[in-house]
Amino acid sequence: MEDILNMTALELGSAIKRGEISSPEAVARVFDAIETKDKAINAYITLNRDQALERAAVVQQKIERDELTSPLAGVPVAIKDNICTKGIKTTCASKILGDFTPPYSATVTQKLETAGMVICGKLNMDEFAMGSTNETSYYGPVKNPFDTSRVSGGSSGGAAAAVAAREAVCALGSDTGGSIRQPASYCGVTGLKPTYGAVSRYGLIAYASSLDQIGPVARDVADCAAILGIICGHDPADSTSLDISHPDYTAVLDGGVRGMKIGLPRECFEAGLDSDVADRVRAAADTLRGAGAVVEEVSLPLLDYVVPTYCIIASAEASSNLSCFDGIKYGMRSRNYDGLTDLYNATRSEGFGDEVKKRILLGTFVLSSGYYDAYYRRALQVKALIKNHFDAIFEKYDLIVCPTSPTTAPRLGESLSDPLKMYLSDIFTASANIAGLPGLSVPCGFDRVGLPVGMQIIGQRLGEVKVLSAGYAYQQLTSYHKTAPGGDLR
Repeated sequence: MEDILNMTALELGSAIKRGEISSPEAVARVFDAIETKDKAINAYITLNRDQALERAAVVQQKIERDELTSPLAGVPVAIKDNICTKGIKTTCASKILGDFTPPYSATVTQKLETAGMVICGKLNMDEFAMGSTNETSYYGPVKNPFDTSRVSGGSSGGAAAAVAAREAVCALGSDTGGSIRQPASYCGVTGLKPTYGAVSRYGLIAYASSLDQIGPVARDVADCAAILGIICGHDPADSTSLDISHPDYTAVLDGGVRGMKIGLPRECFEAGLDSDVADRVRAAADTLRGAGAVVEEVSLPLLDYVVPTYCIIASAEASSNLSCFDGIKYGMRSRNYDGLTDLYNATRSEGFGDEVKKRILLGTFVLSSGYYDAYYRRALQVKALIKNHFDAIFEKYDLIVCPTSPTTAPRLGESLSDPLKMYLSDIFTASANIAGLPGLSVPCGFDRVGLPVGMQIIGQRLGEVKVLSAGYAYQQLTSYHKTAPGGDLR
């Protein structure tokens, strides 16, 4: 039998169902891989070995009694460390939450466990999801499995790196401006940001509430579809979740792209785009054209406004969301204070890292008297314009295809020394968050030094079926998503 670490989640779930391997054996194999590889990668913050093995044994018994019928029952999964897991530390990769263990699980966590999946641990990330390289983590940077001198991307860098390095079969991440898709691109895996509201955010420790969305990171599109099918749906605990019915996403994957109209934004291929990335994405678009899609050039004239709009809105919401971390109810409390106000100041100064402080300060500034109208209100107006422009494009086109990121993975330290470069790495992904649209990153080749390149597929609101179908069709015609670090094909 094929090594389970090279199986997709659906393949492993099928093997467990057939009795070829047990869930406890699969979980133990994942922990063996983590022990062997993670010192070099640093993808995990907290491991859940004993509980996971106990849970896998219980799940295995239920599978054998036909009490669990999910195609992913018994499959191990890893969770980004800003998604609450009852009884397992959830730190947001921050000193201020270093010892925080949630008394409840996020809705998505509960849904995974109800389906019979087994949580192996919590994944490293940029602190409070603020960053694009996974270098702002209090627990150290996550390194790219294709080249450990380079970043994994962020903020869900631990999720992408763990799946790429075969330290996880699949994972959950969160995406505020590209935080699932960009690391998926850098690490050569598949990542999906669903439509805003399609998946409950209850139990996600918020960065920017109007932009955040939980989604899967996996080896291929089929796995992302299967995980989305588990975690999607209305949740009364999240007022922004959509009360709509969802299809069986795995059952509609083979719709193909024949007859689909796909827009290729010309602005995404202008100055600032690495030539290797441009060539690989254009070649991928040609593959879709060869499969029957109509691919035409379109215009995204507001692209240059995406990053400023995103930074203003996200920072403003972060300033509000993170105000609760003050050393009173939970989290770290400074020992060096004199009075209540000094406690707040000392705790937040010691507990937050530099990037988080920077974004809180920016958010507080743009919300302050005299600047609210000039910055925050104007950003909201531009957000509405960007959304309207996408709506106009999707009146004529089924999908938009573009690079996931302007470059492949930069070297460690390169982006932190050039913050503007780090922020601009979100230029192609943040627009989907601003407009609340689904976006998928799939591997589409490698650059001249062997680093993965990702193609992004964006659909209209609640257009996951077309997005996933196009990604699945592309992966049926290519094998880039099967290439493990080191170049070995599974």
